[in-house]
Amino acid sequence: MELVFDILVTLVGGAVVGAYIWSVRNHFKSDIMPPGARVIAAGVTTSTILMLVLTWFTTQPQLAQVVGLVIQLFSVWIFVAAIQASRKARLRFVFDPEHPHSLVEQGPYRLVRHPFYVSYSIFWFGWAVATWSIWAVPSVVILLWLYIAAARQEEQNFAASPLSEQYRAYRSRTGFFLPRLG
Repeated sequence: MELVFDILVTLVGGAVVGAYIWSVRNHFKSDIMPPGARVIAAGVTTSTILMLVLTWFTTQPQLAQVVGLVIQLFSVWIFVAAIQASRKARLRFVFDPEHPHSLVEQGPYRLVRHPFYVSYSIFWFGWAVATWSIWAVPSVVILLWLYIAAARQEEQNFAASPLSEQYRAYRSRTGFFLPRLG
């Protein structure tokens, strides 16, 4: 049964990383790929290799693999919802220093300001759970730190843009990575 779950974790992980690559090429639009985006791409590549090695060369409890898969699939749901909500927005690449030209407030953007980074973070956490290895933790922490840094830069870009007032109001009613309660 372990082989079946190793295959499932690998297929879901590969499909999700593939969807993220697709989004970089087809959904996000910038004149150049900023250096920070290249750092994240390198982190994703390294993390993918690490997670695959841990999936195939260590033993995981079946429950960890099942829970990890469920978490990964939840991240897919957020990612797809964010793609659908922002399809016409022409969002920029991660770490693009240019000012944004649109503000998305529907779909998962009603709850959090950075649903793509939330989906990525949840995905890596899920894959780490599925590997059930302490060696996966540094990778998840580094990627989470990069996603938070990227989101903070985007917030600064909005604050310095013609959309600053609209964004300030939006920011007051939505959470950063977690929904605002109450």
